Amino acid sequence: MPETTMPPQPVTVHAMPGRVHRALLPALLALLLGACAANPPEPPVKVAMPPAYAQAHGDWQPAQPPAAMPHGPWWQAFGDPVLDALEPQVAQHNQSLAAQLAAYEQAQAAIAEAQAAYDPTLSAGLSATRSKSPGASNSVAVPGRIFNSVSASATASWVPDLWGKVRLQVQAGEASAAASAATLQFTQLSLQATLAQSYLQLRTVDAQIRLAEDTVAAYKRALQLTENRYRAGVDTAADVALARTQLLQAQTSLTDLGVTRAQLQNAIAVLVGKAPADFSLPPTDALPAVPDIPAGIPTQLLQRRPDLAAAQAQVEAANAQIGVAQTAWFPNLTLSAQAGSQATRLADLFSAPSLFWSLGPSLAAALFDGGLRHAQLASSQAAYRQTVANYRQGVLTAMQQVENNLAAQRILMQEAQQQAEVVQAARVSLRLAENQYKAGTAVYLNVITAQTTLFNARNAQLTLLNRRYVAAAGLIQALGGGWGDAARPALGAPPAGEATMRQSGG
Repeated sequence: MPETTMPPQPVTVHAMPGRVHRALLPALLALLLGACAANPPEPPVKVAMPPAYAQAHGDWQPAQPPAAMPHGPWWQAFGDPVLDALEPQVAQHNQSLAAQLAAYEQAQAAIAEAQAAYDPTLSAGLSATRSKSPGASNSVAVPGRIFNSVSASATASWVPDLWGKVRLQVQAGEASAAASAATLQFTQLSLQATLAQSYLQLRTVDAQIRLAEDTVAAYKRALQLTENRYRAGVDTAADVALARTQLLQAQTSLTDLGVTRAQLQNAIAVLVGKAPADFSLPPTDALPAVPDIPAGIPTQLLQRRPDLAAAQAQVEAANAQIGVAQTAWFPNLTLSAQAGSQATRLADLFSAPSLFWSLGPSLAAALFDGGLRHAQLASSQAAYRQTVANYRQGVLTAMQQVENNLAAQRILMQEAQQQAEVVQAARVSLRLAENQYKAGTAVYLNVITAQTTLFNARNAQLTLLNRRYVAAAGLIQALGGGWGDAARPALGAPPAGEATMRQSGG
């Protein structure tokens, strides 16, 4: 049976009622504006992380992308009550931290400034003038007339955020404020780490001073013994001269340590916001403990580094600025209204004939700008690439700092054990040299050599201890404030620090 082909049927288009057109027009306009609205054009930045740290031993693992995490008073790991009392004073009185807090407050105010563009503006004005017109210029003299004018008006205008420019500016401001808050936390962490390192070095210098004092006392006894043996005819004048020279050198070294201690004490005073003349740290015999690296470390090692959080927020702000630059190609719509009154007499100011008003939209777009918008977009894109590179470099630097301090902690611990054996061997050598000298079987030069060797070994042991302090504080700082869990007390958010700063600053 042959197929039957149906002829094409005409399509009838029914006109929509006017009310339907009016109902669909706002929806279509909203869809059109939504499609044209600018958004941050770049996807989130990803940073490749290695599977493990090269210098890690045990359960050390790398972190995920950085973010702010709570962390506690890490300086308590050193077990020193004086350091525990000094560290909180950095957040209370340090002026560098107060300056960074002011920068954070500026960033918060910038957010409110950007959000103000969402709302319309309203202004009012009132004026009164008295003027005289010039007279006639012909041969007949006609005096000029004097006019009075009184006016009052109110103006309202609103620029709708059709293309998302204001929204992107607010996003950029919020990201900048987040970066400023993270920078504030990083500044606090850096200042507290510097305080810890300075304090621990000062305690090491105190131990070196005690060692120098003990050495001076031992050299005095040795000089007295040598002089007695010289008067008895056992030793020579050269032996006495050697003993006296050794004593004078030890006294000079002891005096020089006083300079180092005074400078460290002054540095600590400035860090806690005090004048050096009003600050003092008396010596103590106790040395702080060197924190032990725990066997298990949370996987979020780098997540609480505030400098990385600041760098990531700067990337987000730069990304939003690209969208802001893209909105320059769209026209600007302004809705404005004005109403007022103008009269020659104050009594007629608000009468019906003197009233005026105006209402209407205006649309403006740049048709030619000599490549300005292209240059601004290229500049914002280059700024974005710069922040991305800075962020990735910051991650690499953070990993380097963790690796360096992990290696330092591990290697310096081994070196400390070896140095302790050196000190023990030097003590045995000195005891044998002194016994041989008293028995008359060795010259005094052997004693001096053994004494110098022991002093240098003990001094090197203290220097090594200070290096371990520095590595421990550096590792804690590299991890963003220790390796504790989130249950420990937090250092404090920027708003809390703001109140403290204002109270201390008067």
